[in-house]
Amino acid sequence: MNNLTMDKIVNLCKNRGFVFPGSEIYGGFANTWDFGPVGVELKNNIKRAWWKRFVQEDPNTYGVDAAILMNPKVWEASGHVASFGDPKMDCKKCKQRFRADTLVENHSKGSVSAEAMSNEELESYIQTHHICCPHCGGFDWTAIRKFNPMFITSRGTLEADADKVYLRPETCQGEYVNFLNVQRTTRAKVPFAIAQIGKSFRNEITPGNFLFRTIEFEQMELQMFCKEDSSMNIYNQYKERALQFVKDLGLKEENLRFHDHDKLAHYAKAACDIQYNFPIGWQELNGIHHRSTWDLSRHQEFSGKNMQYVDPFTNEKYIPNVIEYSIGADRLTLALLCQAYDEESLENGETRVVMHFHPAIAPYKVCVLPLQKNLSEKAKEVYSLLSKEFMCDYDEAGSIGKRYRRQDEIGTPFCVTIDFDTLENNTVTIRERDSMEQIRLNINDLIDFISKKIKFN
Repeated sequence: MNNLTMDKIVNLCKNRGFVFPGSEIYGGFANTWDFGPVGVELKNNIKRAWWKRFVQEDPNTYGVDAAILMNPKVWEASGHVASFGDPKMDCKKCKQRFRADTLVENHSKGSVSAEAMSNEELESYIQTHHICCPHCGGFDWTAIRKFNPMFITSRGTLEADADKVYLRPETCQGEYVNFLNVQRTTRAKVPFAIAQIGKSFRNEITPGNFLFRTIEFEQMELQMFCKEDSSMNIYNQYKERALQFVKDLGLKEENLRFHDHDKLAHYAKAACDIQYNFPIGWQELNGIHHRSTWDLSRHQEFSGKNMQYVDPFTNEKYIPNVIEYSIGADRLTLALLCQAYDEESLENGETRVVMHFHPAIAPYKVCVLPLQKNLSEKAKEVYSLLSKEFMCDYDEAGSIGKRYRRQDEIGTPFCVTIDFDTLENNTVTIRERDSMEQIRLNINDLIDFISKKIKFN
């Protein structure tokens, strides 16, 4: 919808149990959010759909779940200790800190590629265009400084014995350090991929924008290990696969676009984002990167372990190139919340809010509703039957119309109503969310009917 704002999404999420402010009873904690009963189901369904498409259905992809805390040398090898950082500047008036590139991107509404600008160019743009502090409106900035956003903690029971360790700022290093283990135990042949879903942590300072930028976030990603001569072809394939996945989940093509990076890391051969048109404008949804041999070469150098792959047919030894595909589960959840949200004007003059989720990712697949409370015994029998197969909701409070509206607002694709005819002939009314059409169906046919409707292909 054209007038969608982030405030509408935030309010819906809080009022309907999708997402709550983190540590809310203590006044909150900046850039943290808790997924509620409805939100956790939505996010889990998104993760399952991703895993099904990119791991379960791909015979050349293998899953791992790597540790969050890793040997500190991992982050030396990856370059995070020495050079990982964001260009930050402080407002001297209110003492708030902001990413300079974000200030430029927001001011230009995405027309300027801040990622390709040096610190001097960022400062010049901010001065020339008189970009004021988003918090207080002041125009008195410090020079840009680089801040390493890794969270640092320590290991050890006594402070004197403690070793510095880091909360991982990305999940991909777990795939790289397990390259040899996975290849050996699965007997995988190049090209093959290692995938995982897991939490990462960054000491982000940029405020607002709900789930878009948080200090802890969940990534769904894979690293495809391949020969150099086929690497660009695989890179292009993953661009299309990544785009098709989010379209299949329900994101509309007109709200999606490729954005090739203007500035590449010294080791990269190509890098591309898929951007989504959020209420805050076009922003990165996921990334596909051609990382050449950088990652395995660095871990070979720092660990002393031979990271070469031996071709079983030719005996050729080489360090594979890496194609990385990464998408944030939280950011994708936000995009799907924005895409699904709709306000419909009904014939009776009322407005209904409805979330048009793909049935496969809807938090609840079906809600069981007794027409009256004296039908609850039969309704609970039906709930017990369906809940063995699907996530189900149960609601007997208020008029049937109000209960339908509550389910529309959390995106439940089907409502099953138990009435007095159910007691006579074992049939129920099943209502479809988007069309609001209703049909009569035998209880024995419900599972098969719903199963066919909620598949994700």
